[in-house]
Amino acid sequence: MPGTAAGTGWFGTQLLDQAKSIGFTPNNFSIMPFDGGFNGGSSQVSALEALHGLLMSHMGWDSATAYSHEGFSGMNGKSDASEMFYTADFQTVYDYATSHGLGRFTFWSVNRDRACVGTTDNGVCSNVPQNDWDFTKFSVRFAGATPPQTTPTQPTTTPTTPGGGSCTAAEWDRTKVYVKDDVVKHNSHKFTAKWWTQGEEPGTTGEWGVWVDNGAC
Repeated sequence: MPGTAAGTGWFGTQLLDQAKSIGFTPNNFSIMPFDGGFNGGSSQVSALEALHGLLMSHMGWDSATAYSHEGFSGMNGKSDASEMFYTADFQTVYDYATSHGLGRFTFWSVNRDRACVGTTDNGVCSNVPQNDWDFTKFSVRFAGATPPQTTPTQPTTTPTTPGGGSCTAAEWDRTKVYVKDDVVKHNSHKFTAKWWTQGEEPGTTGEWGVWVDNGAC
């Protein structure tokens, strides 16, 4: 839900009241305390504490239950409204979340969890000083795992085996969406998709190596 200084706004409280009326109890109600006049961790903690009060009053929960059904979804670095959230701010919210037993700690977003180099595009970098994945590590720790301290090595590509059989499959279509185990033919080879993909050409390295080359037809 949107975050406000009061925890959440009119629409958020209507959602709580509707949930209460139909007996709906999700794992958590999360607010997004950014793009709403926030700056820094203290303002976010204040909003979360206000939401805690709303969960008790609107859902009829005691304090511990309200905390356990409360979630935080922040934004790392510079927000769309030019608010600033540094790793120290995430530490402030993380400490609050863990000490009060919140049910969720996440952020928007992993794909911009890096310092800006050669660009200030807010969609691909945070616009604050940081090392890669500094913000992600808070979510990993919250989940009870230990974040890796080194960059994982890329898996090696398994050599393809010739002899893919007859190519009765349809020709690969750049505009089509393929899912796991879909089979196509391309450049006289037969390929099988490992997962969801669109626009990644079979037989090329690509970003993720989604296609398994079953060999020449």
